[in-house]
Amino acid sequence: MLMFYIFFFLGLMPFIQAGLQANSQTIRCLACKAVSNLLENAEDMEAAVQTIEEHKLYPLLINCLVDGNEQTSTASLDAIKKIAHSPEGLSVIFPTHGEGSNQLKNLAANSSSLGRIRILSIIVKLFSISCSVATAVNDSNLLNLFEVEIKDSRDMLTSLSALELLYELVESPYSTTVLLKSTLLQLLIDMISNSTVDSVLRSRAALISGRLLSSADAYAVIDEPSVTTLLLTINERLKLLDEQNTDESESEIEALGLIGATNQGANLLLTSTLNVARHVIDLSFDRQCRGKQLAALLALGSICGADRLEDKIMLNNRAEEQLRSLVYAVAADSPKLTPSGLLLSVLRQEPEVRIAGYRLTAAMVVRQWCLREVCSNQEIISIVTDQKIEATKNGMEMRHDCCVAISKALSTSPLLCDATIAGIAEKLQEAVRRGPYLAKKHTEEAQPIVVTAERF
Repeated sequence: MLMFYIFFFLGLMPFIQAGLQANSQTIRCLACKAVSNLLENAEDMEAAVQTIEEHKLYPLLINCLVDGNEQTSTASLDAIKKIAHSPEGLSVIFPTHGEGSNQLKNLAANSSSLGRIRILSIIVKLFSISCSVATAVNDSNLLNLFEVEIKDSRDMLTSLSALELLYELVESPYSTTVLLKSTLLQLLIDMISNSTVDSVLRSRAALISGRLLSSADAYAVIDEPSVTTLLLTINERLKLLDEQNTDESESEIEALGLIGATNQGANLLLTSTLNVARHVIDLSFDRQCRGKQLAALLALGSICGADRLEDKIMLNNRAEEQLRSLVYAVAADSPKLTPSGLLLSVLRQEPEVRIAGYRLTAAMVVRQWCLREVCSNQEIISIVTDQKIEATKNGMEMRHDCCVAISKALSTSPLLCDATIAGIAEKLQEAVRRGPYLAKKHTEEAQPIVVTAERF
C-alpha cells in the first residue's frame, strides 16, 4: 500500500509542478490544494516531504503566495503550513545550507506592498505552529521584515497591516521571549512617542507593547528600565490627550491594563515614580468620557488582579499601600468622598459600565480595606444580590461572580464579628445559592373547571 502511494504521489508531481506555474489562477489554486491534500493523506510524511523537495515545489508555493489572487494565496499558505508541521518539512523551509529563508527575504525586497504583507502573514502562521518552528523563524532573521515595514513611513496602510500581523504574532505563546530580545519593543516605544505618526499606528503600537508585557515570562527576559521607558512614554501621551476622548487614549489605557495583568507589571505600575496608575484610577470614575472610563475600569480591574490566579491577586506591600492611597485620594477629590461611593457610582451606570464595575469590585474585595468599604454600603450589596438588575447572560454571570467574591472574602474576615456584617454575609450566601440567573417564579398550573352545560 505504501509503495503504491509513493508511486501514485510521484506520478502526480509533474502535473502539480506544472499547475503551480500555470497562468490560470484557478489551476494554480487547485495545484496548491493538491499539495495540501497529498500531505494530509500521506502515510509516510518523510517520503512525501522529500518528494516535494526533489521537485522544488516549495519555491513555487511561495511564488503562488506572493503573486496569486486571494484564493491562490490562501491555498498556498495552507500548503506551506502543512509542510512546516513535520520536522522534515521544517528542513525544507529552513535548510541549513543554500538559499533557505533568503527566498522570503529576497522576495520581500522586490515585491509589492501586498506581496510583502503576505510574506509577513506566512511568517506569523509559521511562528505559531510550534516552539521549534518559532525558533527557526527567529534564527532566520525573518522577524526583521516586520521592523522594515513598520519603519517605512511612506505607506501608512502597509505599516498598519504589518502592525496588525505583529499583534497576531504577539498572541502566540512563543512570542514573548523571542520578540523582547529584539529591538521591536524600542521601535514600538519610538512610534508611540512620535507625534508625527498617525494616531491609529500609535494606538496599535501601544496595544502590541502592552501585549508583549502581559505575560509573567516577559520579566525574565526584559529589564526594568525598558518597562519604565514604555510607561514613561504612555504616561506622556496620556497627559497630552488628557482633554480628548480619543481611541488612542483608550488604547494606551488598555495597554496599561495588559501590563498590569501580571504581578510584576502591576507592582511596577503602582510603585513607579511616574504615577501612571493615578491616570487609570482617575479615569475609572470619571463619567465625562465614557469610552475612556470603560477602558480604565477594565484596566484597573486587571491591575487589581481580575485575571490573575487567586494566590497571585495580592501585590507586594508597597504596591498594595500605594493602591489604597490612590483610591482614597481620588475618592477624597470627588463628590463621592469614599471608595464605596466611587464603586456605587459605577454600579449605578449603564450595563456595560456596571459589568466592568462588578469585575473591578470582585478583584478589590480581596483587600480588607475595600471589603469594609463595600460592606458599609447597603446599596452596593443590594445591587450585587439583585437577580433582576441584569438582562444579559454575561451581566448575570458577572454580577454573580462579584457576589461570590464578596461572600468568599467575608467568610474568612474578622468583620463577621459585627452583627450587621454577619447579616450581610447571610444575604450574600443566599444570593450565591440562587445562582446567576433569574429564577422563574412558580405559577400554579391551570385547572380545568367542570360545569353543567346550559340548556335552551
